[in-house]
Amino acid sequence: MAHTTVEPSRPGPGDIGPAVPAPGAAAGLLDATRGPLHPLAAETLAAALSVGWGDPAALHAPGRRARALLDTAREVLAGALGVRPEELSVHASAEEALVLGLDGLGHARRRVGTRLVASPVERSVVLLRCGDEEHPAVSGTGRVAPDAMATALAGPEVAAAVLQTANGEVGTRQPLAEVAAAARQAGVPLLVDATASLGRDPLPAVGDVVVADAAAFGGPPLGLLGVRAGTRWGLPGPRLPAEQGRAAAAPWVPLVLAAAEAWRQHEPVAADDAARAAALVDRIRAAAASAPDVEVVGDPADRLPHVVTFSVLFADGEVLVDELARHGLAVGSGSACTSSALRPSHVLAALGVLTHGNVRVVLPTEAVSPTRADDVERLCTLLPRVVTDVRRRLGTLDL
Repeated sequence: MAHTTVEPSRPGPGDIGPAVPAPGAAAGLLDATRGPLHPLAAETLAAALSVGWGDPAALHAPGRRARALLDTAREVLAGALGVRPEELSVHASAEEALVLGLDGLGHARRRVGTRLVASPVERSVVLLRCGDEEHPAVSGTGRVAPDAMATALAGPEVAAAVLQTANGEVGTRQPLAEVAAAARQAGVPLLVDATASLGRDPLPAVGDVVVADAAAFGGPPLGLLGVRAGTRWGLPGPRLPAEQGRAAAAPWVPLVLAAAEAWRQHEPVAADDAARAAALVDRIRAAAASAPDVEVVGDPADRLPHVVTFSVLFADGEVLVDELARHGLAVGSGSACTSSALRPSHVLAALGVLTHGNVRVVLPTEAVSPTRADDVERLCTLLPRVVTDVRRRLGTLDL
């Protein structure tokens, strides 16, 4: 792989060094659905501001330099997704990439039908595309039933299907290989949503379209869209040349370089980081389960290594988040894709468990948060007291 030519004055791209606090990182970060940049990705971003600012479509020297840097970064990120560089496009967000991926599949198969097959625990932006379609069932841990997906895929007027590699809220892995086989048999293209898992869990080499989020492995929140060669995919109207004809303009090159550097740094340590994260999540699951009237949700074993959610009876999720923040711990609540509004989780509703009083932990990588293990231990120590205090404040302690 060619080395990126951005050369920061401090540790350079490709130099794997000891973990140091990332710029802007805060101790107590236990909600890394969108976390700080990997420290060397931040270094790369700063360096790229002076050399990669040009328009990669321009013919002058700054433009040609930006184009060369973008091509190098695209090769790195395509490898992360398991696609060819010419199959990858980079977008402003994972949500944008998901919508674009689905729109391209739907438009190419508009003469077949308009139905989109998706589980009820997919991201909100995906479910909005489904309209009033009935979703295949999921188990109490959040895993979709392969037989139910196969039945839906064999139905009339199915344009496409989408399935996440694993759920970003409760961590449960999905039966991707079985569903991909059923989609192939039905002749239905499958979009694989790896936005919660890329870099934190192995990515199966299945699916016609794959979407990921560079923020998952310590990059900026860029959407990565891979459309494999031979897939029927297209957009209405004339296509502009940027990003394989999928965008109105090229992405900002410094951000793409930062994403590529985050992957270069994280990939060699991903397996070890995941093993340590899984042990920490086991510790959180045990601590939460030991508290009275607290339910840990999701699959206890077949899950993402860095995600756990638990629901606290007789408590309020927002109050729990605020109380833990008062102790210097940042956790999430509500749905993983609508947490800014703390809306009841559609994922937990589909599982048939409590949709209020839930706390979600998404562990950052060690490179982003070297205090990760200490923060988890502090959460586990504080949790029984915080739950009791919140229930007392809400007047529900003796219910």
